[in-house]
Amino acid sequence: MTPTKLLTAALMFGLSGFIAAPAQAELTLPPFTEGVIEPMPFAVPDFIDEGGANGLAADIARVVAADLAGTGLFIETPKDAYISRVTSFDAPISYPDWQAINTQALITGAVQAGGDRIVVKFRLFDVTTGQPQGEGLQFAGTPGSWRRMAHKVADAVYSRITGEGPYFDSRVVYVSESGPKNQRQKRLGVMDYDGANVKYLTDSSSIVLAPRFSPSGDRILFTSYASGFPAIYLMDVGSLKTRNLGEVPGTMTFAPRFSPDGNTVVFSLEKGGNSDIYSMDIGSGSMTQLTNAPSIETSPSFSPDGSKIVFESDRSGTQQIYMMGAGGGEGERISNGKGRYSTPVWSPRGDMIAFTKQNEGRFHIGAMLTDGTEERLLTASFLDEGPTWAPNGRVIMFTREGAGAGGQAGLMSVDVSGRNLKTIPTDGPASDPSWSPMLP
Repeated sequence: MTPTKLLTAALMFGLSGFIAAPAQAELTLPPFTEGVIEPMPFAVPDFIDEGGANGLAADIARVVAADLAGTGLFIETPKDAYISRVTSFDAPISYPDWQAINTQALITGAVQAGGDRIVVKFRLFDVTTGQPQGEGLQFAGTPGSWRRMAHKVADAVYSRITGEGPYFDSRVVYVSESGPKNQRQKRLGVMDYDGANVKYLTDSSSIVLAPRFSPSGDRILFTSYASGFPAIYLMDVGSLKTRNLGEVPGTMTFAPRFSPDGNTVVFSLEKGGNSDIYSMDIGSGSMTQLTNAPSIETSPSFSPDGSKIVFESDRSGTQQIYMMGAGGGEGERISNGKGRYSTPVWSPRGDMIAFTKQNEGRFHIGAMLTDGTEERLLTASFLDEGPTWAPNGRVIMFTREGAGAGGQAGLMSVDVSGRNLKTIPTDGPASDPSWSPMLP
């Protein structure tokens, strides 16, 4: 198949792992950390229907375009500006026609469907040099997984051009809210990273808080008031089977997170008005106390290598961020700016820690290096809180809530440079997002 060889990724349920094709140097963006990046113009003509695809060919192309444009790093060339029309997947590219309308990246694709199988293939072209950019890719699966295949295509394009890891083919678990602000009903929902394909995991009979995906994406930790007091529960995503991780009489447990290997949970345990951080082996249920201070210690988060834990404490008189070894200890304060710091979470890349900051009546989502230096505030509003990292460690999702009785909670995202702040669409008020790893 010319001019590029197609690599196939088959799937049975969902999609197989991401297949990276070699990048070439010509079609690239400036480093992600630069303050100003001119968006790269790109075009995604409707994919070719090679049989049985009906409207899916155009739908897939639109999701690919939305993924790329949604990063703020790319800008789509309007269809009414096209000079050339792509009528066949194997037709030669008229590069001068695309150069004339200032398009730098061109993505072409085709879709074939039959029975319970759909095949999506694509190619990426560098219009400036007049060359293919890497090899083509092909994905196969069920018709119901067409959005995942679109995200896979967009991930491949994004990674080849930016040099960053992918993140579109991922899910987000969150708290879906309804009812008046002073009597909110809450249930767990899970959706694609862009707000599509919502599925509800619990009903609203009990308040639920702080869901967290496991490193493998197959389980979710959350806090529930089902017993009348906050306690940690573990849910299997496939079966929705849920179990209490072990209530300790006279205590409350909350703010859980998984260890990188998924075998241990760290969480806060409140007893007698004092909260400390504990760890629990999920298999045996054995617990270890990691902090022992007359202050509130909460919001623990493991480093990606499992060697350290970052957490929040008010031992200095205000909420600040501390770091300790995974085995526990007093910890060392790493937050040094003005104001209160909370909800720290380690980047999956291991290079930064995101946090919530409150200062001078405003809330911010920020990020700092793991030693507390180079702090940058990415947002500012009446109430921003609870950051969660995309799988590639370059985008942060969080909760934003408006002021007053009518203020609603919603989900927002921003990249680590502070650019591209945008709303994540949900069916109603939403909070407490947690990003999954890349889907298998």
